[in-house]
Amino acid sequence: MLIILVPAAEIGILLWSGKTIGVLPTVFMILFTGVMGTYLAKSQGLKVIRQAQQQMAYGQMPGEAILDGICVLAGGILLLTPGFVTDLAGLLLLIPATRKFFKYWLAAIIRRWMNKGTIRIIR
Repeated sequence: MLIILVPAAEIGILLWSGKTIGVLPTVFMILFTGVMGTYLAKSQGLKVIRQAQQQMAYGQMPGEAILDGICVLAGGILLLTPGFVTDLAGLLLLIPATRKFFKYWLAAIIRRWMNKGTIRIIR
């Protein structure tokens, strides 16, 4: 369902934006969000790597950093995808304050998979 709804929403919003503010400003905004998304994903990704290294140096499992890394990767991919809906979703995944919600949701899904036996953690 998302494979149909997201592109349809993106096309509709891009057409509306092109009609409202013009084609060139719309293209500029798409390019700008792609460049800024790349920068933000790189800076947040490096921060997550440092966090994982620090946790491992203290002998801790970097579970929090892994969830952060998944969110940063998904957010970076969404920001590089042209469109305003995916840019908003990507931005929400890259901002640490809003990423907390997604990390909680992702941890709950992984926990549910572990309880069902869909995935297995080897110690």
